Amino acid sequence: MAGSAVAAGFTSLGNAGETSDDGTETLHSLAQDIIPISPAERKERVARAQRLMIQNKIRALIVEAGTSMEYFTGISWWPSERTMAAVIPASGEIAYICPGFEEARFRELIIIGKKVYVWQEDESPYEQIIHALIDADISSGKIGIEEQLRFFIFDGIRKAGSTMEYVSGDPVTIPCRMIKSAAELALMQKATDITVAAMKIGISNLKEGISPAEISSVINKAHAQMGARPDFALVLFGTSSALPHGSIKPQLLKKGDIVLMDCGCKVEGYCSDITRTIVFGAVPTNRQLEIWNLEQKSQTAGFAASQIGIACEQVDAAARKVITDAGFGPGYKLPGLPHRTGHGIGMDGHEWGNMVKGNKQTLKAGMCFSIEPTISIPGEFGVRMEDCVYMTEEGPKWFSQPAISIDKPFA
Repeated sequence: MAGSAVAAGFTSLGNAGETSDDGTETLHSLAQDIIPISPAERKERVARAQRLMIQNKIRALIVEAGTSMEYFTGISWWPSERTMAAVIPASGEIAYICPGFEEARFRELIIIGKKVYVWQEDESPYEQIIHALIDADISSGKIGIEEQLRFFIFDGIRKAGSTMEYVSGDPVTIPCRMIKSAAELALMQKATDITVAAMKIGISNLKEGISPAEISSVINKAHAQMGARPDFALVLFGTSSALPHGSIKPQLLKKGDIVLMDCGCKVEGYCSDITRTIVFGAVPTNRQLEIWNLEQKSQTAGFAASQIGIACEQVDAAARKVITDAGFGPGYKLPGLPHRTGHGIGMDGHEWGNMVKGNKQTLKAGMCFSIEPTISIPGEFGVRMEDCVYMTEEGPKWFSQPAISIDKPFA
């Protein structure tokens, strides 16, 4: 259904949406063959973290409920006001700190380790964290704090354990999470494939008078029908497409509008992120076609620059040069490219490894990031093509193949 709408050309992009069927009812799961991250791989992640701790003279790493805790332990837990944390010592077994009334449910989720320190509602979870450190023979030295650990938890820990030296856990968590394994890449590829299919369904539902929210709903529904967890579906029409993350102004689609769709989902905790820009229901104007082609040239330049050993900032410089050479900018000035060229991606939609001026981090095999050099023209429209890549020893590989032309958003 979506494929025929896309292939038909400029004037029929979206016409299939004029029926009452949004095309999601007959979708089937594409996630039936996924292979979750194995316990063995999680154990190796912990072992690698421990090696990095030893190298950096960090005696333990503290993470709370959130992405890094799930990355290392496989436990997904909502970060509430009740502290749930894990202590990973540089040597020895991981330990968990858990609210007492959640212990039974929490123990059902444990894959790695078995030590659980519970705290009751009238007790301090921070003292239990210190007890876990002392039981691991750690009463002084550097304790790494993962960057997403909230301040009230950190403040409680440092007051309960004043003999420790608290430092950033970045030297441990960033090298671990930035380099993806084959299993992680496979999950990100599956998420990408599902988003491509969901966006095609979204495009096939475009029709005059429809709102961005209606198309977003269709895309999210398609994501879920195909076995993914919907994450986001940003849809912008006309002049609002010049605002990279949208507008609160009401928008109803009309022929000749630019349509910008930025969508993603999660599969087993791993993200996709794709953006496409098309023209609805009419032959593109010369201006629309000119800017779209410039955007494509910029994205291609960013991809070509993405080689092992070069700095992340060089990817941004290569993509941005195409746009500034065409008379836009310079820098972040509008009209032009108002943001970095790309961001790292993995279990979080935005991770380390940003393609931005000043980032000297060199590209390594296993790094994953977006290439999305938006061109924003306030009062007119914006064009963004976004696809994510993963680095190999031979160079970058696309998770999703870039758009072929303004009327062929998917290969």
